[in-house]
Amino acid sequence: MTDPTAVVLAAGEGKRLRPLTRHRPKPMLSAGTCPIVEHALDAVIDAGITSIVVVVGYKRTDVQSHLGPTYRDVPLTYAVQEKQLGTGHAVLAAQSHVDGPFLVVNGDQVIDHRIVRDVLEAHASSDAVATLGLLRRADVSDYGGVLVDDGTVTEIVEGPRDDRDYRLNAGVYAFETDVFDAIRRARPRAGEQLIVDAIELLIDERDGVRGVESDGFWADATYPWDLLDVAETIVENGGRTDRPGDEPSISVHDSAVVRPPIVAATDCEVGPNAVVGPNVTLGTNATIGSNAVVERCVVDTDVRVGANATLIDCVIGRGVRIGAGTVVPGGPGDVRVDDRIHEDRRLGALFGDRVEDRGGVRYVPGAIVDADAVVRAGSVVSGRNTYVRTVGR
Repeated sequence: MTDPTAVVLAAGEGKRLRPLTRHRPKPMLSAGTCPIVEHALDAVIDAGITSIVVVVGYKRTDVQSHLGPTYRDVPLTYAVQEKQLGTGHAVLAAQSHVDGPFLVVNGDQVIDHRIVRDVLEAHASSDAVATLGLLRRADVSDYGGVLVDDGTVTEIVEGPRDDRDYRLNAGVYAFETDVFDAIRRARPRAGEQLIVDAIELLIDERDGVRGVESDGFWADATYPWDLLDVAETIVENGGRTDRPGDEPSISVHDSAVVRPPIVAATDCEVGPNAVVGPNVTLGTNATIGSNAVVERCVVDTDVRVGANATLIDCVIGRGVRIGAGTVVPGGPGDVRVDDRIHEDRRLGALFGDRVEDRGGVRYVPGAIVDADAVVRAGSVVSGRNTYVRTVGR
């Protein structure tokens, strides 16, 4: 592929990640010290791509104002998906900006350049209409499973439950422009046009669909507890700073203990006798108070953790205030997402943006607190009373 364009899909909401996505789209959620979408952009740029179209939709101004007209000196073109009607529909929104073979990357997954590179090289060396990036995983039942015969994709199964030898669909694709017609001809599913349905149509019509297995790292957040796994993937791979040349600055009191691995952005502070880590990511301007304990947590920007608080297995949104003496003992716990209870998930608590915890609160594992909620002193918050806006008297 010569000078391909990369189409980065960043239009979705991520409903199962509410309340974090009430005020920002899923691609803008924190993954380490930067939004998820930046990892996708880093991957395509590090693979040598210099023509990028970002498809935006839900709360699109958040994405556009954050990224701006260029990213790492690479110009960005924006295409708008006015209604979020599926991944295929999002690709169609970028059609006018594509005039040859192109790459599609999900902007709400953490990937590295090796997956992008492997897909580009495999597509360039074949006559396939579509090439999929694949990963070897022991369990693909929560994702798209792909069956491959000598490099040719024979079937895609969403959430497979049988014991066939599936590969995981990494959400990185190389396409010829024929795919636009396939997207339009594929039968919509629940009113949505999906990339995988267009690929299945190409398979059925005996058009070339290839799959290439990669050893690049990949992480996806479908549910709140997945954000902890995403953070661990990033921490284990060394993390990254907010921008190239913008080195992290963290002030750690002499009596505090930092247990690696952790990743911190700029202007973070760890107070006296506090314990931070392992597997913690600290966003810009995060402050951990004296004698606090923070383990296996995602801490977003402008968060304040009060003295003597204990936070384990937590996802903490922007601008959250955790009061003194609050305790989140960590998972596993039962987590309510929509109308379903997911049992034994590793989630101590999830705090939406700007939650105010007034101290001395105990959170039952699996608790989810809505954005802008006030949790009054001495309250107990359960995972089965999710999305609470005000707790306690």
